[in-house]
Amino acid sequence: MTIAGLDIGTTGCKCTVFDETGKELGKAYRDYPVTRGLSGHEIDVRALRLAVFEVIREMSGQHPDIGGIGVTSFGETFVMTDEEGEPLLPSMLYTDPRGKEECAELTKTLGEMHIAKITGLRPHEMYGISKMMWVRKNRPEIFEKTAYIFQMEDYIVFLLSGKRVIDYSLATRSMAFDIHTLQYSEEILNEAGIGKELLSVPVPSGSEAGTVTEEASGKCGLPTSCLVVAVSQDQVAAAVGAGAFNGKVGVDGAGTVECLTPVYDAIPEIQPMYDGYFSVVPYVVPGKYVAYAFSYTGGALIQWCVETLAKKEKEEATALGISVNELLERRYREKRGDEPSGLLVLPHFAGAATPYMDTGSRGVIIGLTADTEVSEIYRACMEGVAYEMLVNYRAVKKSGVHFDKLNATGGGAKSKEWMQMKADILNVPITALQTVDAGTVGSAMLTGIAAGIFRDLQDAASHMVEETITYVPDPSMHEKYMDVFGRYEKVYKAVRPLM
Repeated sequence: MTIAGLDIGTTGCKCTVFDETGKELGKAYRDYPVTRGLSGHEIDVRALRLAVFEVIREMSGQHPDIGGIGVTSFGETFVMTDEEGEPLLPSMLYTDPRGKEECAELTKTLGEMHIAKITGLRPHEMYGISKMMWVRKNRPEIFEKTAYIFQMEDYIVFLLSGKRVIDYSLATRSMAFDIHTLQYSEEILNEAGIGKELLSVPVPSGSEAGTVTEEASGKCGLPTSCLVVAVSQDQVAAAVGAGAFNGKVGVDGAGTVECLTPVYDAIPEIQPMYDGYFSVVPYVVPGKYVAYAFSYTGGALIQWCVETLAKKEKEEATALGISVNELLERRYREKRGDEPSGLLVLPHFAGAATPYMDTGSRGVIIGLTADTEVSEIYRACMEGVAYEMLVNYRAVKKSGVHFDKLNATGGGAKSKEWMQMKADILNVPITALQTVDAGTVGSAMLTGIAAGIFRDLQDAASHMVEETITYVPDPSMHEKYMDVFGRYEKVYKAVRPLM
């Protein structure tokens, strides 16, 4: 028997198949369009649905013995459907500007801190409930026809199994879920005018929803004996795939977005979480929670630097048979050795995430001279991402985080320079993992447990989580970086009024 992990992202979906030992056997990917305009940011759920069935069919055609498929997805975005599951309108992404007034109305009535204490979220229009209110107010003809409201995970679970269940971590992204009772808050739903019966039933992350229906089997090729598992939001799945199961281990997600995910052994103090816009999310281990501390530009900033500034260096690297990253790192060492660049890069090239949540902030590079080379800007970009995560780390530590080390996933985890830099700046050991795609691995781990292949998380991790190198902080380098960080942490407040 094989198992599959389905990862539904904002712009594309991927289905990966593993054997019973945790070995990856193959994967399929499809993308779909996202529409962004001044008045709305939307995704066509029909296109997403088509892509999902295509990747499943491709993998089921190659591996007809798939015994379980786990579904993980991005959060906040919801779809309103009729009783057959047909979408009634395009879905608003979390960045969509609609819902701001409705969020203000909700918080004015209930109070921001009261909502935060219930949901673990500082109120913001990015979350689902505000946009559901917008539809009810501005598209009443659509709202009256609505039979179900799904997020992407429970929508696909419904299409595959006919069951309406949503895991706790994604239910949280509605800003209407009580993290204490692990049920939707009737107080918030009543005030928002959203009927509880419209929403899927909350279940623990990694719960079996049922088996594939005859109709779904005909569309995607999965056998009707295949289990359908409601896994989690993608960041939670990534934490599972990184082998972080208690408060001693956190996760450094070194992907396009840089994300620090600590694990809490109990609900953290809400005030520091509120102050830093950090989410409190129920985890797969009962009684434990995670938070998301992130920067919108992690690997994306490094890619920008290479694609925009290092075009000549890319050509030279190709001629030498090495990566442009390796070339830039080599040239930096030839000029400056192990010394910090001294440049200050505020990595807000796509706005500021936690602990600011300031979409109006912009990227900044300070300290350029006529002698500055591309390799130094490249190095400074890596430093800027790490400094921003130190800002987040210090903010989230106020809530009681106490991890002893970080497990690193994503493409950035393969950069020895960047991993050592992060260890030195954060002053925390960082262990790089073999897998780049921890979300897919985490989804397969939870699916394997539901299907009976693995006994528990530890057994699944022993098969699917492989550590490579541990980077230990260098005290002398930490001191040097802290001299620069003293200036870095003043940059945001200094330049923000000029933007």
